[in-house]
Amino acid sequence: MIIQQTIEQKLKETFNPSFLQIENESHMHSSGRGAESHFKVTIVSSVFEGKRSVARHQAIYQCLADELAQGVHALALHTYTAQEWLEAKGVIPKSTNCLGVGA
Repeated sequence: MIIQQTIEQKLKETFNPSFLQIENESHMHSSGRGAESHFKVTIVSSVFEGKRSVARHQAIYQCLADELAQGVHALALHTYTAQEWLEAKGVIPKSTNCLGVGA
């Protein structure tokens, strides 16, 4: 199973999201870490209710600990409750380019 599919499966099982989008952004980085090393995750879950951003991110890092230990170098996390997602109008933040791209 490819890493992106594993990440998707684990996040669905753990957070039961109402919205989940995983983007492989490895091509935007010249770190030499591989084709599945950088991901952007946008997730909307009731599990995040009452939790600050740091706690949400820690929960995702814990869920994906094996993947982070075995080649995933970076996760750009955008975590929302249903209300926050409504307020954001479902707009996913754009990613910034890695400074090493093209270097």
